[in-house]
Amino acid sequence: MISFKSGKRELVGLDIGSHTIKLVDLAHSRGRYRLRQFATAPLPPEVIVDGAVMDSGSIIEVVRDLVAKSRVKNKRVALSISGFSVIIKKITVGFMSEEELLDSIHWEAAQYIPFDIEDVNVDFQVLGQNRDNPDQMDVLLVAAKKEIINDYGNLMNEIGLDPQVIDVDSFAVETMYENLFGIGEEEVLGLINIGASTMNFNIVKGPISLLTRDVSMGGKQITEEIQKQYNLRYEEAEAVKVGGPEQWQQYKNFDRILKNASETFAGEIQRSLDFFYANFPEEHVQKLGLCGGAAKTPGLLDHIREKIGVETFLVNPFQKVSYSPKEFEESYLDSMGPIAAVGVGLAMRRAGDK
Repeated sequence: MISFKSGKRELVGLDIGSHTIKLVDLAHSRGRYRLRQFATAPLPPEVIVDGAVMDSGSIIEVVRDLVAKSRVKNKRVALSISGFSVIIKKITVGFMSEEELLDSIHWEAAQYIPFDIEDVNVDFQVLGQNRDNPDQMDVLLVAAKKEIINDYGNLMNEIGLDPQVIDVDSFAVETMYENLFGIGEEEVLGLINIGASTMNFNIVKGPISLLTRDVSMGGKQITEEIQKQYNLRYEEAEAVKVGGPEQWQQYKNFDRILKNASETFAGEIQRSLDFFYANFPEEHVQKLGLCGGAAKTPGLLDHIREKIGVETFLVNPFQKVSYSPKEFEESYLDSMGPIAAVGVGLAMRRAGDK
């Protein structure tokens, strides 16, 4: 079900994160996108852990309520997964047609996937000629556990939704950025999605993904540190985290928590870049685009610029999507834009994708 190809019929993007569910509905005409609907709803803690559904009842209740309140009529949806439930790996194979690769991909994948090949769904994208061996080609291999895909599919069916596509978080962000902002043919760009519990790292050169990596790290760590430092319940700590500067001033040394979080995130990004340069020494990452709720951590952008020395910015898809001021407040969309990145990318997918 994971796909890189587009069909025609529009889908609603449904980003089911470990902390918040985001719903995005876009209209597309003449190369432009217009926002029809954007809505979010929080999930209770531990409902989704490492991409696996722990409490299907809570998800069904929250999604059903979110769909009803947003009044979206289209029941066809695109979802995404990340974390330990999906394996993304670049492999090298002998030159062959896409049809031949389709016939042999399960055999190729079995050499690289640490699961029984019968337990995963496999998809691929041909990246092109291998840089060191002109007789071979690079292929991006994606494998997702059937159990996870079936869980999400069954959830949607129970709600009355029709899951047409299950994508990968990193690729959904890439789809969004490429369609809205564009990526130059030789441009090397890092797209980093920092959610509640997972950081998705994707370095692309033009239309090709060179490196993808998921790390178990995100805004949840900040909440847990607040909970520990000030002896609060998890829900109280989360409310403090999102409360803003006026509320933070009530807690001694709160700025230290934010600084430590920024240092931790920046350190992980640096490690991912080091790994990238070890594998692609001739390439240079020109920019880093950050999205996801934890990407808005105060001081994070400045800390990355200082530590890594690369132009770093927040990605806000709503800067490039038209909308009615009568339906959406500009300040609200500016605030929520980075959080909506995956959902916007999913809403750009089309029915008919494999």
